[in-house]
Amino acid sequence: MVKISNRFYKYLQHPLLHCFLLGGLAIMGFAPFYLYPCTLLALAGIFNYLSRATTAKQAACLAYCFGLGFFCAGVYWIYISLHDFGGMPFLMASFATFSFCAFLALFTGCMGWLCYTLSTKFKVHPLLVSAPLTWVLLEWVRSWIFTGFPWLNVGYSTVPNSALAGYVPIFGVYGVSLLVTISSGLLVLIARQETRRKAMITLVALWLVGGALKQMEWSKAQGAPISVALLQGNIAQDIKWQPEVAQQTLDQYLEMIVSANAQLTITPETALPILSNQIPDEYLKRIKTHAQENHGDVLIGIIESEQDNYYNSMLSTGTAPTQTYRKSHLVPFGEFIPLKSAIGWIYRDWLNMPLSDLSRGSTQPKPMKIAGQQVAINICYEDVYGEEIIRQLPQATLLVNTSNMAWFGDSLAPDQHLQMSQTRALETGRMMLRATNTGATAIIDSHGHIIKRLPHFTNGTLTGEAQGYIGKTPYVGWGNWGALVLGLLLFGLGWTRRL
Repeated sequence: MVKISNRFYKYLQHPLLHCFLLGGLAIMGFAPFYLYPCTLLALAGIFNYLSRATTAKQAACLAYCFGLGFFCAGVYWIYISLHDFGGMPFLMASFATFSFCAFLALFTGCMGWLCYTLSTKFKVHPLLVSAPLTWVLLEWVRSWIFTGFPWLNVGYSTVPNSALAGYVPIFGVYGVSLLVTISSGLLVLIARQETRRKAMITLVALWLVGGALKQMEWSKAQGAPISVALLQGNIAQDIKWQPEVAQQTLDQYLEMIVSANAQLTITPETALPILSNQIPDEYLKRIKTHAQENHGDVLIGIIESEQDNYYNSMLSTGTAPTQTYRKSHLVPFGEFIPLKSAIGWIYRDWLNMPLSDLSRGSTQPKPMKIAGQQVAINICYEDVYGEEIIRQLPQATLLVNTSNMAWFGDSLAPDQHLQMSQTRALETGRMMLRATNTGATAIIDSHGHIIKRLPHFTNGTLTGEAQGYIGKTPYVGWGNWGALVLGLLLFGLGWTRRL
């Protein structure tokens, strides 16, 4: 018994387990918890281990375990979409989810290897240069490889409460990820009492400047606010596309629309479970008439059909001429099937996912001129890409995101997604309006703060006012290049031995 206890205690002391647990702790910095110090401390923990690694392999293993804990705790909700709503068997869904997390952890594993290599080959500071640079580099690679999955970039953990969020309108989320990781490296130096005074001064200065930047106004209001109504139908995902429920859903949204007396009324992504050419003329006419009576417009989530192509779209109707936005950044495996000829059998035999073979819209969309505003629309997953959102700026005066997060049930996913929308508002200096099927439906101000929101899994209409803004934040002007320059500057300081 004593031997078993000693062995168990030994396992508890293993660095790989510590790194795995640190990865799980880092999730507490993100929504819905917003405890950003947890992410800072977790990164400080893994950076401490990496700076003491004696081989590149050891550094890679430590970082991989951190990433495994990070992603298992952060994106476990993939299982819900595969099993609960996609119909995939328990074991296969569990294996697929763990495999996805294990794949994502490879990026942090590579980060560990690169961190060690950069520190030993180029003799740059492991805590202030190589660890922050390689972490953000791998975040960026993860954002585009295999169409990208930039979920849980550590810069998001600063929004909206941390002082470092003040840098978001300048450098975007990748630049702030770099500042977060630098802060974590400084914390390790302070804890070790290595150059403690300089590290403390640098850390305090970094955060004081960020706090001052949070007070700046990067955009200015244009015109009077407009009244808005954001609809949350709360249609269960497992019945959403059943033909016998379609008419009930149509009636529900029609009633919600005509009950909303707003200049801009927004329905969620794919709110109407029919094709655009199947909408009854009388149905659209009633919506348009109601919108005109309010001197405004209605945005309708719908699937468009055109020459055997299907698009995830938002259709406007009302006072302004009818306009359409088509989603361009589709979700792999959810809205299109990569390597369809090789893995199409998985969808045929194991999954029940409608709309898994959509077409892409334009990658250079223009804002919709509706309700007296220039509205930049993005659908669901698209607003995790700040560099794509700014394509419609500075012309756009207002941001709109429509989503259907019902695929992920009562999990962390909807709130994590909401925090990304908060970041987009802060990056652009624009208000963000979010209309979702089951949550999180919210009105976000130009500083990334939530003004109003609806509870998850409730049927309701969120009403309020939205102010249009003009102007251009530095991030809108230079996109991710600002983060790149910041990274090169950091490397240059490390190369010249000034860090």
